[in-house]
Order: sequence, then structure tokens, then C-alpha cells
Amino acid sequence: MSESDSLEISIVMPCLNEAQTLKSCIEEGLQALAENNLRGEVVIADNGSTDGSPEIAAACGARVVRVLAKGYGNALRAGIEAARGRYVLMGDADGSYNFGHVKFFVEELRKGYDLVMGNRFKGGVAPGAMPWKNHYIGNPILSLVGRVFFRVPCKDFHCGLRAFSKEACQKMALKTGGMEFASEMVIRATLLNMKISEIPTTLRPDGRNRPPHLRPWRDGWRHLRFMLLYSPRWLFLYPGLFFILTGLVLGARLLYGPLQIGSAVLDVHTLFFCAIAILMGFQSVLFAVMTKVFAIQNELVPPDGTFKKVMKFVSLEAGLVLGGIALVLGFLGAFAAVFQWGGGGFGELSPREVLRLVIPGGSLLALGVQIILGSFFLSILNLKIFK
Repeated sequence: MSESDSLEISIVMPCLNEAQTLKSCIEEGLQALAENNLRGEVVIADNGSTDGSPEIAAACGARVVRVLAKGYGNALRAGIEAARGRYVLMGDADGSYNFGHVKFFVEELRKGYDLVMGNRFKGGVAPGAMPWKNHYIGNPILSLVGRVFFRVPCKDFHCGLRAFSKEACQKMALKTGGMEFASEMVIRATLLNMKISEIPTTLRPDGRNRPPHLRPWRDGWRHLRFMLLYSPRWLFLYPGLFFILTGLVLGARLLYGPLQIGSAVLDVHTLFFCAIAILMGFQSVLFAVMTKVFAIQNELVPPDGTFKKVMKFVSLEAGLVLGGIALVLGFLGAFAAVFQWGGGGFGELSPREVLRLVIPGGSLLALGVQIILGSFFLSILNLKIFK
């Protein structure tokens, strides 16, 4: 039996100048392995420390992996790849996480779960361990976004103490190199329909006397940005459909004449903005389709059966026909406005009357061009995956 086959669990810690707390974290991990008869190791993924952290780790019995590419995600990916255990428990080396809980994570993994998340709010957050903005704003909001956008089953979306099988991690094919790595792991596991469990863990105050690498606002935005970019439905599709529906409903009503709401009168000026809303909405929906195609082709997200069925009806030829119809209708609207103007001897126009022809006509012209250009771009993206 090789050493790789004999190890059940690897505790992987990313490290960048953690000399103050590294020794206690390693000792805690090794002690937990010994006390629970777990065949395992501690791997330190060093990301360029200059404070002697690699030497401390080696002296404590950990295996050191040097990682040249900077970033939290890059360090963890390299450490996970070098891990020799069947399972991996990852956690920060700042003294905040209790590596003595490794046995609870292994028990869940043995049950067949692919990813086991820690939940600090269930296990207990010690006083001073988490800034108030993380506790009451950042974590709750980002966890809620994760559940709404991706149906992630976790309540503590960004707990850094989590375990998974190496096989599952390889299937996730994680790519990010920064703090987004934590979000990407949970999202990918959810999208791939992996079995995810969540267990209580604790959070202790950071043991270092220097500021943490984490920057709450900056890194919180990076997590939110990643989730938005990973979900074209919420970033593009739903807002686009809202603008299209609102513009169509209100605009259709205003085509028949002014609309009075209380003391306010909505007229052609509002009709103009309804047309803008429709064009904005269509552009947003088009971006959603393009982003989804790109993401599937580059294996950023798994294939979507429903999307594949819908895309069977989307082709360059269909787009050219639909765009052509919109252009014809737009020109008809423009000609109707000119005809109306001519009927009045090409004199002074009544904005309320002529704009009810000009605005829809101009909007259809712009929409037709968008449809045609979008169809060409989708064909460039190569839709062979939907055939």
C-alpha cells in the first residue's frame, strides 16, 4: 500500500507570514489526528512567507508546499493538489479555527458527503472573533445570495473550515485564485449536484497581533461580484425581463393616449422611456444568453437541459428573420409618421400625435439591429454544443 493510499485525511492550511500562530495550528491538527486514530498529515501551502513560517512548519512535522502564484485560492489549490489523503480539511492558519474538529468532518465524509461545511453560527463565535460587519451584514447577506442564486444548502456560506474528498474537488475544477475560491467551491459543488453537509464548528479570535489578510468590504464585494458573474439569470436575465415587461405594459397603454395617475399625467415623454426600457431589457437578456453559452462552452457551469432545449430554436437564420421583421415594422412606423406629416402640408407637427408613431418605429429599428447583430455574435460563439 502506497503512502497516498494509507492516508485518509490531509489538513491543508494556506500560509502567508503566519509565524505567530502556525505552530499551535499544526500541533492542534496533528494532536487531533493522533487522538482520533486518523491516518493523516498536515500540509502547509506557503504563499511566499518571509517570517520563517516554512521553517516553523517543517520543524513541527508538517509538509511544506511552496506556492509561487499569489492569492488565497492559488495557495489552497496547490496545497489540495499536493495532499496525499483521500479527504482534505482546509482551514486558515491564524488560530481562529479549531482543527480538533477534524473527526466530525471525517465522520460526515465517511457517510458519503462530497463537501462538508462548518457553521460558525451554530457552533459558536467567540467574543471578538468576527467583526460586527462580517457577523451581521457580510456573512448573512452573502449566504442569502448564495441560497437564492444557486440554492446552496448552507447557512454559513463562507466558513473557511470545510472538508471534501479529493475526487469531488477534482470534479469541481476550481479556477479562481483569490478569496472567491471559497464561494466558487460551494457554488460548483451545488451546480454539480454533489452531496453537501453542514456541521457546527467554532470561531476563535485571530491569534496574530497584525491586521488579517482579509479586507471585509473589498473581499465581500469580490465574493458578491463572483456570484453575480456566475449567475447570468440574476445579473442579466431577470432584470432584463423586468424592464421589457414594464416597458411593454406601460408603453402599450400610452400608445392610446395620456394616462393620469392622481395629479400626474404620463404622456409621450414616458412612452419614450418605456421604449428605452424595452431596448435595455432586450440587451440584458441577450447578454444573459451569451454569458450562459460562454460559461457552458468553457465548462464554468455544467450543461443545462432546459437551456439546451430553448437554444435549439435559436439560430442565425431565425434571428435574421425576426430582426428583419422588426426593421420592416420600424420603417413602416417611420413612413406612417412622414405620411401623417405630409397630410398636414409638412407644417408644424403635434408632438403628442407624431411621437406615438416615431417612438415605436425608432425602437423597432434599434431592436431589429440588436437582434441581427446578437444572432451573428451567438453564431460566432459556436452553438454546436446545443445541436
